[in-house]
Amino acid sequence: MKKCVIIGSGLGGLSCGVILAKNGYKVTILEQGYQIGGCLQCFHRSDAVFDTGMHYIGSADTGQVLNRFMKYLGIDTSVELARLNPMGYDIISFQGEEYPFANGKENFVNLMSEHFPKNRVELERYYDLVKVVASSATMHSLKRRVDININTAYKMKSVNEIVEQFISDPLLQQIIVGIQPLYAGIKDHTPFITHALIHDCFEQSAFRIVGGSSSVASSLENQIKKLGGEIFTRQKAVKIENNGSYATAVIASSGERFPADIVISAIHPLNTLKLIDGLLVRPYYRNRIESFKNTASVFVVYLKFKKNSVKYMDHNLYYYRSQSTWGCDNYDVTSWPKFLLYMHFCHKNNPEYAETGKILTYMNFDEVAKWQGTHVGHRGEDYETFKRKKAELLIDALEEKIPDIRYHVENYYTSTPLTYYDYTGAPEGAMYGLQKDVKAIGLNRLTCKTNIPNLLLAGQSVTSHGMFGVLAGSLITCSEVLSKETIFTQLEESY
Repeated sequence: MKKCVIIGSGLGGLSCGVILAKNGYKVTILEQGYQIGGCLQCFHRSDAVFDTGMHYIGSADTGQVLNRFMKYLGIDTSVELARLNPMGYDIISFQGEEYPFANGKENFVNLMSEHFPKNRVELERYYDLVKVVASSATMHSLKRRVDININTAYKMKSVNEIVEQFISDPLLQQIIVGIQPLYAGIKDHTPFITHALIHDCFEQSAFRIVGGSSSVASSLENQIKKLGGEIFTRQKAVKIENNGSYATAVIASSGERFPADIVISAIHPLNTLKLIDGLLVRPYYRNRIESFKNTASVFVVYLKFKKNSVKYMDHNLYYYRSQSTWGCDNYDVTSWPKFLLYMHFCHKNNPEYAETGKILTYMNFDEVAKWQGTHVGHRGEDYETFKRKKAELLIDALEEKIPDIRYHVENYYTSTPLTYYDYTGAPEGAMYGLQKDVKAIGLNRLTCKTNIPNLLLAGQSVTSHGMFGVLAGSLITCSEVLSKETIFTQLEESY
């Protein structure tokens, strides 16, 4: 039995573990923290439960691609989903008006055309383009053959370039890209294919995970253990041992050595490099990865509502306070927050009232850099004061849309880019790992393969982020071990 050691127990590491264990590999997963799951983790405060990262998912309806992924992994029946409003799962609030993003072409075009009747044909053309571009990604469409020319072309063109080409109304252009916090978009830099994959995924269907995304981690953990795999927490990988040509083992912080025929690193690529002897990684490869930029980070306020006080909201609210939906990560003291994303946690299916919610906005790591190196819960009163001030500002901003919401809040908790850095290891607390950039297409693209033949990468930096993107990436990573044909055949047989 060949041995596979996986570094990191986020969605990428766990899903790769299931796939390879299904195919006869002895899987061992090493996790540095106390809890598995990475961005799937939830945390509890008294009787309240909060999601940390996986806010909502798309394309999970029966027969859709994420649903097929979940069936293949054996978790479709153990993860309960709650549908968001198909007539407006996302609401973009901009310059005093609200614009719904709905499921399906007819709903999307009809509802958006109520605000922009002169642009109906343009909206239809834009929608059709999103479908064509999304279908050019193999694991997004589950097609053995895709149009690689379309895929490549829209990796080299920015979101705003294409949107401006298809949509003539400047206001509608802003609305169409109003979902860009889902991928931390940067004007003139983020590839249109990134936008298309995200929009297509949620346009098909949108759900919250009932009880929290930690149920996904638990379900994957159960599958791995059923298949004979092992997961070790508090076992931080400190070195990838090699024989000068291949990776041979992973050394953990405990000193234990885990021999491996295959090593998959599902942590941030920069952190992976730190585990490898410099002589084995060619300078060109190391320099290329070190030149990558990371996506923006985030500040979150987690809200615990008074009982039966806030009606459950079956959509997500994107509220823009500036004159553009772009550039909200570029702020100063007076303009922060330029944007917020507000949503509720689904503690049970079809709840009448919400128990908890959250408010997210961009925050740059340099705001918390002076506390780097301190430990959670022991960062000092100045850090706590900083968080309280920011939280009050963010709640004030939400009250511009939902007056008096603070009077329904029993308590709140916060996380900063430093929190995200501590729990995920992502440099600068990057939300979505490495930034995709059309201006550096030749250099700034990462694949699952490294220049060490039996060392592969997985996770959100490799292909895309979110549940759909990471699982698609895991299938690509595992196809390097098992073959693409094997993966496709197994997907078909599992459905």
